[in-house]
Amino acid sequence: MNAIEFDHVGKQYRLGLVSTGTFSHDLNRWWTMNVRHKEDPNLKIGETNDRSQKGESNYVWALKDINFSVEQGDVVGIIGKNGAGKSTLLKLLSQVTAPTVGEIRARGRIASLLEVGTGFHPEMTGRENIYLNGAIMGMTKAEISRKLDEIIDFSGCERYIDTPVKRYSSGMTVRLGFAIAAHLEPEILVVDEVLAVGDAEFQKKAIGKMQDVSKGEGRTVLFVSHNMTAVKNLCKSGILFENGKVKFIGNVEDTINQYLAINPNMFGHAISERTDRLGNGLIRVKDVFLRNRLGAQIEEVFTGDYLRIEFNLEVEKGVDTSEMIIACSLTDSYDNSVVLWVSDEMPHDFSKLANNTLSLEIPNLNLRPNIYYLNFQISLKDTDRDNFCDTMHSAVQIHVIPEAFYMNGPVLSTIRGHQSLIPATFL
Repeated sequence: MNAIEFDHVGKQYRLGLVSTGTFSHDLNRWWTMNVRHKEDPNLKIGETNDRSQKGESNYVWALKDINFSVEQGDVVGIIGKNGAGKSTLLKLLSQVTAPTVGEIRARGRIASLLEVGTGFHPEMTGRENIYLNGAIMGMTKAEISRKLDEIIDFSGCERYIDTPVKRYSSGMTVRLGFAIAAHLEPEILVVDEVLAVGDAEFQKKAIGKMQDVSKGEGRTVLFVSHNMTAVKNLCKSGILFENGKVKFIGNVEDTINQYLAINPNMFGHAISERTDRLGNGLIRVKDVFLRNRLGAQIEEVFTGDYLRIEFNLEVEKGVDTSEMIIACSLTDSYDNSVVLWVSDEMPHDFSKLANNTLSLEIPNLNLRPNIYYLNFQISLKDTDRDNFCDTMHSAVQIHVIPEAFYMNGPVLSTIRGHQSLIPATFL
């Protein structure tokens, strides 16, 4: 029996406006749909949701022609790049917004954990918000009271449960929100990327609870995440979204492989041509090269060998590069962060860059053989989002190939939560 069914569902937005923008257009829309009982005239226009290209229409389909069903008790991973339509899908299912076309059928009570703080009243205490959320789900006060101690214990917020939620950190808010959603016995549990806010211990606890909910209680779970390891460990099946459409449906491993196969397409383009980047452009990466100890350009590096990552930059006139902060990280094929280097935590001098070039020098790349992806973020003055100059995910691939090497008792140093065995220097 199906717990969820999406039947030709679509969601269209008009950029920058609420409604159609003019009274005459709104009246025409109402007349066509409600009097003549014909299709909304605005549905005949609109572009697909491809954020990497500049569109010509003000109408965008965040989701278009979505058809799939989820069996009761299944745990489904919803994956795809940013902007693919995953969160919009969950908002439609949770009735936060309504579909423009199509029909959604859900059998049972839905509990949703979408964005941090969604469904919480900031002036009310954590305890009061538990009762509020339960009432929204249609539960009686007695039913909620029976679960109250269990919810508070799971959230780890017992000391602050009678404090207004507006004073909670984002991590505390997520812990309480998940505890409410998972313990109020929903038939369908919908969880967005918000678990990434929690610490590693809570993420493990939350995933364990979702497994209990699905396997032990036969409830349905929809899980959105960019962490492919979590998706693989938790989910039985997967749905891959791309540009607002369903690209693939299958078992979770096949779905993840389809998702990972999308990313290599980016490496056919020069860094300067990549459109999947954010920032104000005051400093911009033109190219990235991998070099060996002799300065020769390479594509592969032996485990434990020397590597220099060279960044060629475009710098706007008047920009003081001494205020630049650059963060570089390596992720594996499942988008797990392996190591992170941040210039403001390391010795560096960016005041004079020869030919607008800087390098990250890694004396010993002590990584297991695998393919890794280089990500970077360049900021000015501080790392607030408004000061991002250029950011890119999976800028280049780094192929680490086997080589016998030995290390006696390496000392782990923690850098912003990442266990690093790889010392490096910004030059």
